Amino acid sequence: MVKLEYTFKTDLLFKTLFVQYPELLKQLVSELLQIPLGSIGQFIITNPEIPPESLGDKFCRLDINMTVNGQLVDLEIQVENERNYPERVLFHWAREYSSALPSGKNYKDLPRTIIISIIDFPLFDCSDYHSEFQPLEITRHESLTDKMTLHFFELKKLPKEINTDNKLLLWLSLFKAETVEELEKIRSMEVPVMEQAINAYYNITAESEFRERERLWSKARHDEAQAISNAEEIGEKRIIKLLESGKSPEEIIREYKAKTK
Repeated sequence: MVKLEYTFKTDLLFKTLFVQYPELLKQLVSELLQIPLGSIGQFIITNPEIPPESLGDKFCRLDINMTVNGQLVDLEIQVENERNYPERVLFHWAREYSSALPSGKNYKDLPRTIIISIIDFPLFDCSDYHSEFQPLEITRHESLTDKMTLHFFELKKLPKEINTDNKLLLWLSLFKAETVEELEKIRSMEVPVMEQAINAYYNITAESEFRERERLWSKARHDEAQAISNAEEIGEKRIIKLLESGKSPEEIIREYKAKTK
């Protein structure tokens, strides 16, 4: 099998493809949220730019923010299982939701805010590949509000066999695909939107500008990972040194905090 140089999970490809082909994005969102395509009137990508300076900024994420029929929708890809991922998603939702209230407006004017995470690792202890969260009362299961929704799609849990009737699984299989053969198997099903998405993929990945931007982006991500690794190693060494000093736990905590400021 021939391994893909870039996949649909590649941050820059994901953002570039769906910004350049918004009709494909609309169809993807329709399937992820299970809303009829024809019912989507308002559909605006609110952060279409990929600023050149972002390619060198550590900790930058290339998610896609949208307004869909008055709702705020954020779509992101997450490949690595970073620590406290659910808390990070919740923080991201809170930031999006709280910043959507214009000055002088009433809280009731806050829009429904939806975070969609397509993740390449198992997150929940279940066999379902899709999990949807909303705030509910724990015994009556009464909804507190419909303005908060978090969707998680776990690619590792997708069924091995898919058919042309399930477009959601077809889309997710595109994101899961790691080889040319897997992409071509999906193309061979002759589902028009899948063929369009795969053609868009090949068009973008053939562009020299994209390949250079992806090289810079990949380097920035590598530098980020190295910086985190170095910081953790330095932190561990400091803690070991303090423990060997024979000082009290209170003194160790105080000195460690002072040195890591």
